[in-house]
Amino acid sequence: MLPTPRSRNFAPSGCRRRYSVSQSVARSRTNHDNAARNSSRPLEAIEAAYDRIEAERDRNCWIHLRPREEALEICRKLVARARTGEHLPLLGIPFGVKDNIDVEGMPTTAACPAFSYTPWQSAHSVERLTAAGAICLGKTNLDQFATGLSGARSPYGPCASVADARYVSGGSSSGSAVAVAAGHVVFALGTDTGGSGRIPAGFNNIVGIKPTIGLVSSRGLVPNCPTIDCVSVFCNSVSDGEAILDIIEGFDFEDPYSRPPRASSFASGAMQSFRFGRIAPADLECFGMPECGELYERACERFAQLGGTAVEVDFAPFRQAGELMFSGPWVAERHSAIASLMDIESGSLLDVTRTVLGSAAGYSAIDTFGAIHRLHRLRRNVEAIFAGIDALVVPTAPRPFTLEEMQRDPITLNNRLGYYSYFANLLDLCGVAVPNANLPDGMPMGVTLLAPAWHDRVLIGLARRFEAGAADAAFELKRSA
Repeated sequence: MLPTPRSRNFAPSGCRRRYSVSQSVARSRTNHDNAARNSSRPLEAIEAAYDRIEAERDRNCWIHLRPREEALEICRKLVARARTGEHLPLLGIPFGVKDNIDVEGMPTTAACPAFSYTPWQSAHSVERLTAAGAICLGKTNLDQFATGLSGARSPYGPCASVADARYVSGGSSSGSAVAVAAGHVVFALGTDTGGSGRIPAGFNNIVGIKPTIGLVSSRGLVPNCPTIDCVSVFCNSVSDGEAILDIIEGFDFEDPYSRPPRASSFASGAMQSFRFGRIAPADLECFGMPECGELYERACERFAQLGGTAVEVDFAPFRQAGELMFSGPWVAERHSAIASLMDIESGSLLDVTRTVLGSAAGYSAIDTFGAIHRLHRLRRNVEAIFAGIDALVVPTAPRPFTLEEMQRDPITLNNRLGYYSYFANLLDLCGVAVPNANLPDGMPMGVTLLAPAWHDRVLIGLARRFEAGAADAAFELKRSA
């Protein structure tokens, strides 16, 4: 049985009601100074954002906040530029940035105070957003060095789900997801290596877009596993996420992990009929909470109602690839990346972070190459599966855990959270996490659509249809009541 709900002011969403990124971009295309005509609106949005943030400091979602007056002055200057006819599609829209992504003039801590430095240049993705007129309000909390999926591994305090303060928010991009879900900002950047851009979206009832690796430059990110790290986007609608992706994507020669996009990454997802892979009921793993499986079945039914044909797939190759992430040598890449930045034995790291990184010593170069060869065989198996489907639908996470449960067993439960997410980047998949339904106590559980690299727009199209179907169903329910 689930405990009695104790929800905390779920989804205040002042920003969500007032601002839509996609609508702002659309307006700017037809009338560049449309937003500038009402110069008070962006300023009011900034003021409202700071009011909400200051009223909800206990959410622990911010590590560093830009001074209010500084943000307002930036906004005034942007409005003045827009009045001269400059094209600023994101004029005055407030956003947050995970604190392992550089923002010029703001400290980057990666949730490790001893590591803190102040960069002279923003990350490539942040530069593109600010050039479009968006205003970064500050840096958001995370699992230390992005090592975790719970949002509970930070010296700046744990982040809880906006839906219920007893439960973890998901991580490692915990602060970014909570800041969006709580209505502090319109959107936020996170990162994703093993699920960090998807699991917090699922537990906070928002959208999380994990692009193809290399589609968005990773220049300016504190490395975690550099070969599979990527920038992610948290927002309130699929259309908003696509609008942000349009701005931040693009090849960056200065990023050694950037890849030129393929034509398929821009292909439309507006297919009337489609085939989606689903996990067989007997293979669903919910770690003792079967009601989560029931919500997944409901999602599959909705995809079928949208014109999809369900195809049961063999989940074993995905599960086996995921095991390589949490019990394989990729932890050695993480150890290598962090050890090159600071002394991990200095006592500056949380005990759980040091324990996870310490396990890297158990893997040899022979183990690493063996795992790489095994991963390539699994990738070939997954290619065969995707030859028969347009997308794979999985639970974003198997089940939620409380903060208390996570503190008692942080490593085992953290690995369980990644059961449906760990494999994605290793298998070179893109993904979109979308809200699905709530458990009886109100805790949200999302689903994630996955497809091979460069099929981002196909997934976005399907996710948008799923989102619209949920809105239509809610409208019909309200009307019948």
